[in-house]
Amino acid sequence: MTYSRVFTRGLIAAALAGAAALPTLAGAQAQPGYDGHWTVLFVSVRVQCDAAYRYPVRITNDNLGNAGSAPINNSGKVGKNGAVVVTVNAGDKSAMGKGRLAGASGAGSWSGNGNGACSGIWEAERRG
Repeated sequence: MTYSRVFTRGLIAAALAGAAALPTLAGAQAQPGYDGHWTVLFVSVRVQCDAAYRYPVRITNDNLGNAGSAPINNSGKVGKNGAVVVTVNAGDKSAMGKGRLAGASGAGSWSGNGNGACSGIWEAERRG
């Protein structure tokens, strides 16, 4: 596994944890209790970054965690209204994400290394 793939996984996790609400979710009713396993699809808008990657995330007591085997540290929270904010670190790389969960899905945006070298959108689905 390449370092960039590990970093991209981390960015994906960050995106899930920190996605800003997209207009399609603005009117959705927030559902309490987002704990469980989720899968997040990260899509990059930058050519030099991996195009897309799917990553497992675990939410426990509204805290985001790594549900995969990659050596990635992430920290983030899900608010009662589904708002997500997350930071992901993999080696010397980092990313931040924001967004919103609603029911069994969610979406948002992410940006890596604080300079936007890699950035994009994410979509999430509850898996259990």
